[in-house]
Order: sequence, then structure tokens, then C-alpha cells
Amino acid sequence: MFKGLQGFSKAFWTANTVELLERAAYYGVFIVITLYLSRILGFSDIESALIAGFFSGGLYLLPTFTGALADKIGFKSSLLIAFSLLTVGYFGLGILPTFLESAGLVDYSDKITFTGLNESSQRWSIVPVLVVLMIGGSFIKAVITGTIAKETTEATRAQGFSIFYMMVNIGAFSGKTIVKPLREAMGDMGLVYLNFFSAGMTLLGLILIIIFYKGAKQEGPSKSFKDVLDGFVRVLTNGRLISLILIITGFWMVQGQLYATMPKYVLRMAGEAASPSWYANVNPLIVVLTVAFVTRMMASKTPLFSMTIGMFIMPISALVMASGNWFSGGEIDLGFISMHPIALMMIVGIMFQALAESFISPRFLEFFSLQAPKGEEAMYLGFSHLHSFISSILGFGLSGVLLSKYCPDPRIFDTHEAWEVASSNAHYIWYYFAAIALASAISLIVYGKVIERLDAKK
Repeated sequence: MFKGLQGFSKAFWTANTVELLERAAYYGVFIVITLYLSRILGFSDIESALIAGFFSGGLYLLPTFTGALADKIGFKSSLLIAFSLLTVGYFGLGILPTFLESAGLVDYSDKITFTGLNESSQRWSIVPVLVVLMIGGSFIKAVITGTIAKETTEATRAQGFSIFYMMVNIGAFSGKTIVKPLREAMGDMGLVYLNFFSAGMTLLGLILIIIFYKGAKQEGPSKSFKDVLDGFVRVLTNGRLISLILIITGFWMVQGQLYATMPKYVLRMAGEAASPSWYANVNPLIVVLTVAFVTRMMASKTPLFSMTIGMFIMPISALVMASGNWFSGGEIDLGFISMHPIALMMIVGIMFQALAESFISPRFLEFFSLQAPKGEEAMYLGFSHLHSFISSILGFGLSGVLLSKYCPDPRIFDTHEAWEVASSNAHYIWYYFAAIALASAISLIVYGKVIERLDAKK
């Protein structure tokens, strides 16, 4: 059945199918992870942001190392480990609140009431659960793309990765879409039961791997952990590459607010009827619609030129997100739908953000590879996502601080009026990220001029 589809192997189609399931599971949880940490487990904005940031960052740092392990133990064994860990982890997120309720720390029977949970160390039991998910997810990132590469030929590789990219976006879109009806049907407890949906998706993936996945072809020597560590040290001591990583980190810090700041911001400012998970879906939709056109349009331009355009779009995106708080009055009538101005301008800002991504993401790896020493491009590209590790920790951490300062949790105030006063300047949050984006864009121009002069001297 599988081989008849475009000539791709059973392992190829199984890998793409389980990737779709894993992405649906991941994005269904990750889009509301800070809400789960705050509303269900009682963490503050700063605490929940730091926990989510380290979780997200680890998912980008670990794959190079787990990829080396996957080469040694085989892709099928790695996927079995990955989906087993993911199923246990998501199930753990679902049952942890029951454990805390049995300990008398929180009451979920009617309205969520904390009874000592904020002071209890038991709520930190979420950390090992997230570590299990992080390790499992890091295997996925390394093995699925490795399978696509090994199960395609030079003639079919472009089409193979195109199918993979489509599966990723279908999974991301479906996972985020399921969050809204769950929250509407079950209130905050939907944040808990959603984890059982994700556990079901990864359990189904595990079953498909057991039945259909035959180990991908192993070609060439695998990297040892010493090779990986040596490459890591060489990247960290390469001033040109580290400078580029730090500059691009500014872009991803702003992009990451789609998950760090946006869900809490729109629910607090636009009301519980807002749909942050659906707003987040605007990003992959616009990327899919524009990336091919933008790439063709920029084909005759250098990667740095295309990236710079995208970098200057990002501060515009943040300012548009801030502008929702400038409107006075009620909802804005668009003819076919009425929306709160904060929700509407958030969607417009996300559209700009996605357009910037179309200018930057396809050309970044190309440009990064050109900065790596000749003959070591593959090794260096293994660490090309260090910016996502750094931006996750810094971006989520800053988000927690800014939310606490400008858009605090309404539950910590005695009256709604007191909260309104405290959150009157909530839109200032986006000014910080606009400044970060602008500084990164200017830094990229300076970076380009510096390496141009260095290369001219050579």
C-alpha cells in the first residue's frame, strides 16, 4: 500500500504519519502550556514562563546528542523509546492534577481553588514529567528527518521533504484547533484533559511504529558523542557563527511570544471567549501561503538581504500587536464577524510575523552553512538551532517578567477594577519585543558589513 504512493517506502510514510500525530500532540499542549502551569498548578507568570522556556529550549538543544545515540541503537529503537516516553509524559500531565487534588493541595470539583499549592514543593513534580517529554521529543526531531533523508533519493528528496513539511503543518494546525472546543466545553479543566488527547495521539504513533516501521537504511559512519561535543565546542568558539546565532536569537525571541505571551495576553485582555490557539494557527497558514512566493522573489538576492527584510518586518509585527489596546469601545464589526480589537490586531500582527518568517527561515540555514568551515557544513548545521535554545529561555523568561509587570493574573486581585488599573499599560509588553526585533535587524546589517570587509581582506 505504501510503496505505491510516489514510490516512497513504508518507513517513509510511517515516519510522516507519526510526525503528524506527534505534532498534533505537541502543539495541542504547548500552545496552552503556560496556562496549564498557572491555572492548573498555581505557578506564577515568571515561574511558568521559565519552566516552559527550559522545556522548549531543551527540545532544540538535545536532538544533536540524541541523534548520535539514535545512529548507534537504530532508528526503530529510537522511535519506540521516543513515543513511549511521550505517551508516558502526556499521560503524566493529565494525571498530575488528580495526584495534587488527592494531596489536598487544590480543589477542582467546582471552581479551581488552591489550598496551599502555591507553597507546596509537590507542584514541582511537573518538572520530571516535562523532562520525559523533552527527551522523547528530542529523539523525534533527530530521527524523523533522518528517516526522510535516508528513505529518499536525490531525485525524490525535495518532494519527500515537501511532504514532511506538509505533515508538520497539518499536525500543528490540528493540535492547536482542538484546544478551543475543549476549553469551551470543560473550562480550565480542558487544559488537563487535553493531555489525554495528546497521549492518545502518541500511543497511536507507537502502535504504527511497532507494526509498520522497518529501520531506515544506515549509510556511512555514525557520529560519536566525542565528535558531537568537539563540533559543539568549535561552533561556540567560532565568533562569526556565534554572532549570527545571537542576532537571529532576537527574531526567535519575538516569534516565540506566540506561545509565551500571546495566550495569556489575549485571554486576560480580550476575555475568555478569545481563541489564542486558533490565532496561533494563522502563522503556519500564512507561511505555507507565502514562503514559496517569497523564496522565488528573493532568489536573485543574497540570503543576508532576504533575512534583513524579514528582520525589519518583525518590529512592525510587535507594534501592530500593541495597537489593539489603543482602540476604545467594544468589538470591531468586520461584516462577517465581530472581534475584540486586541484579538483582531493580534491576528494581523501574527500575519506580519509569519511573513517575516518566510523571508528569514528558508535562507538562514543556507547563510549559516556558508559561514561554516569548508567540509564541516553538516557538523555545524547540526547546531544551527542553538538560537532556538537561547531564545526559548530568554524569550519565555522575559515574557513572564513582562506579564507580571504589565498584564498580571486577574486572580491575584480582589476586584476587577484593581486589575484594570494594574493592566492599563499591558500593550507596553510588545514595545519591548519591538525594540528587541529592531535591535536585531540593525545588528544584522552591521554583521553583514563586517563579514564583507573580513572576506575582502582574505
